[in-house]
Amino acid sequence: MNWKFAGDRPVYQQIMENIRGAVLRGELPPGGRVPSVRELAMQAQVNPNTMQRALTELEREGLLVGGGTSGRTVTKEETVLEEMRRQVLEALARECVEKFRVFGISPAQAAEIILQMKEEET
Repeated sequence: MNWKFAGDRPVYQQIMENIRGAVLRGELPPGGRVPSVRELAMQAQVNPNTMQRALTELEREGLLVGGGTSGRTVTKEETVLEEMRRQVLEALARECVEKFRVFGISPAQAAEIILQMKEEET
């Protein structure tokens, strides 16, 4: 996971984003065990309380499941995983649209640019 943090948002929110990304990339698969709070805090070089807050929030969202002494796992609930994917993609799309609008580019023009890029890749 990429543990670089920006100063524009709370660190726990950025940790949550990183963990969501790890789930989307398959680094943390459905049903897979999530490293302990201390282990993740050491990797990210953050206070364990900050990591605990992020993991607790992800549990509230349903992405992570608490297992008591056996630790946390990623949910196997496909509806929760699909909703997370949808929310992440919508947030990325909104961010892109805002950046394109700064340059006077409409969402339709942006879509054309992205499709062109996809064609160039193949």
